[in-house]
Amino acid sequence: MKNVFFATALISCIMLSANAQESRVYETRTVTSKILKADRHYAIYLPPGYEESDMSYPVLYLLHGSGDDHTGWVQFGQVQHIADKAIADGIAGPMIIVMPDANTQVKGYFNQPDGSFSYEDFFFTELIPHIEKTYRVRSDRRYRAVSGLSMGGGGTIFYTLHHPELFAAAAPLSATTSANWLLRNQNATDEQKETFGKIYGFEHILNNATKEELDRIKRVRWYVSVGDDDFLYKDNSMLHILFREKEIPHEYRVKDGAHTWTYWRMELPLVMEFVSKSFTQF
Repeated sequence: MKNVFFATALISCIMLSANAQESRVYETRTVTSKILKADRHYAIYLPPGYEESDMSYPVLYLLHGSGDDHTGWVQFGQVQHIADKAIADGIAGPMIIVMPDANTQVKGYFNQPDGSFSYEDFFFTELIPHIEKTYRVRSDRRYRAVSGLSMGGGGTIFYTLHHPELFAAAAPLSATTSANWLLRNQNATDEQKETFGKIYGFEHILNNATKEELDRIKRVRWYVSVGDDDFLYKDNSMLHILFREKEIPHEYRVKDGAHTWTYWRMELPLVMEFVSKSFTQF
């Protein structure tokens, strides 16, 4: 009987120890935004061992697509399972993954042309500081990366082009690279649309960038991926061609797949591997 008791106690200790090293996903956390005059939600993945250590971790901002919100990568993207496996297999190092909501009030990661809703300002001046204050995040540029799918892939591109000094790596997946689609449902004047296109059109940004600005963009490690059956294949090809013309180093991958979660789930561990190489100064 005594042996049974000790065996049970040992198993319980082992299970508690294993559980203590599990990752955590908090699907809905909130930050109050003065810029947007509202509370904004985000989901967050904390890697195994986060709760038991005092270590600080690099961070990946992972952006969802149109029609989803901050829960998209959690529910459909299976971020916890995929991230846990990538870390356990040694493909990627432990990192914090932040998934913000860009589907409340106004859809998208950009500032509205009329100044009525400034999501990009919120992202850089409120969300990132909130994450770095609330969680043990390494705040240096070399420990910060951004990725996203579709609309979030577009957000990944223009956030990095606007602020290359803030990111070590960028990995747009199946990206909406043109600003035109963002304008079709906007009640904006032609002048506002032109201004908006200059801010969020990658062609305009790169063709008008100074040498110093291009040098900063070239210091970012770029991973661009799209499926061969994706309706956004042409836009991503155009981005690749312009990157080549501007001599911006990048990895460009066209693989079997379409504009689906099957493709993005396949790409997530590769994105984590790619950004991890940036974090570890390979």
